[in-house]
Amino acid sequence: MAPTDGIEAVRYPSNEAPHAHAIGDERSEMNLGDSVEPTPQQATAAGEAKAPRPPAKPTNHFARAFREWIVVIVIAIAAAVLMKVFVVQQFYVSGHSMDTTLHDFDRVLVNKLSYDLHDPRRGDVVVLEEAQGLTQRDLIKRVIALPGETIEISHCVVLINGKVLNEPYLDPAVVTPDNCGGDLLKTTLTPHHVFVMGDNRPGSGDSRGPLGQVDYSQIVGRAFVVIWPKSDWAWL
Repeated sequence: MAPTDGIEAVRYPSNEAPHAHAIGDERSEMNLGDSVEPTPQQATAAGEAKAPRPPAKPTNHFARAFREWIVVIVIAIAAAVLMKVFVVQQFYVSGHSMDTTLHDFDRVLVNKLSYDLHDPRRGDVVVLEEAQGLTQRDLIKRVIALPGETIEISHCVVLINGKVLNEPYLDPAVVTPDNCGGDLLKTTLTPHHVFVMGDNRPGSGDSRGPLGQVDYSQIVGRAFVVIWPKSDWAWL
């Protein structure tokens, strides 16, 4: 065949046909056969992923339990102190002025919040503070008369505003018509004061004597139960 337009025609041997490659085939073949080296960043990440993790530190169960118990003990002590100071306190009875309602060495619980909620009531058994010079002691007595009332004792009978006071808590074997500690002339109580006496009238030092009328501020709280010994357990 004669050449045309300056373009030489190339004839291939009959047993050899030209290969037709689509654009990008050479690149594809190279990618399929060639190995690809990772970038430095990829190599670092892969190394970190494959590196074994350090073993976890063993938990010290004993130390943890010890700390927890310390916290529990501290909270319990704080709660007990707060209870004793502000809510309930144990007192023991020393003496016989409250026979036979209370006995020597009885242990009672005293509610220290009672009179923050209401005024003292007739018949309440109360613990109160008595100043003795530079010291003070705790006494336990029963509230007999309230502020503004007039109390009188005649022949062992207590009169409140001229009316006989019923006192079922008195032991007739202890308080008798001829053994009750003497008479008391009419006395009117001032505001915020109560008149207290022991249930053992002949053997009690109380408002009939030097103690006099008791200011509310002297009252520690109301005794509400005997807790020891078991044989004396009782609500008050």
